[in-house]
Amino acid sequence: MTANPTGIRETRQGRDSVVFTRTFRAPIEDVWAAVTESGRLERWIGTWTGDPSTGTVVFRMNAEGDDVQDEAFTIHRCEPPRVLAVSSPAAADEAPFDVLLELSEDAGTTTLTFSQVMTDPEVAAGVGPGWDYYLDRLVAAETGADVAAIDFDDYHPSQSDHYRALFT
Repeated sequence: MTANPTGIRETRQGRDSVVFTRTFRAPIEDVWAAVTESGRLERWIGTWTGDPSTGTVVFRMNAEGDDVQDEAFTIHRCEPPRVLAVSSPAAADEAPFDVLLELSEDAGTTTLTFSQVMTDPEVAAGVGPGWDYYLDRLVAAETGADVAAIDFDDYHPSQSDHYRALFT
């Protein structure tokens, strides 16, 4: 099964970004916990260690195979339960990884708007399908569905052209 791409290009806080939206029939505090608490993150993407009050945590993805490295993330904004902005430093040949999560609630439904600063079409071709995959895993984790049933091959490379075109 091929998943449909959901990301769009928007200017967020003055920067070009790829933006994804997911909705949850859950209180905002519950969705906030799903995207910020290490034990909840582990169900769909990875874990973090460290003390967030220092402004930095170490993150490790758990669905990328055995070659995954720990990455330090700087916390730029943390306004529970509505805003989280984090970044990882740029690797030698890559741009920094700047991510913004914004949550809002209306009548028991919480909307997560997830964005990553993006300018390079080739980076978008890989990152866009990856975020659709991980955010669908988040939805599965939060609705009690089988997270393991979400297959990355349903997202990449079939969605790559969509994301590449957003930034071409």
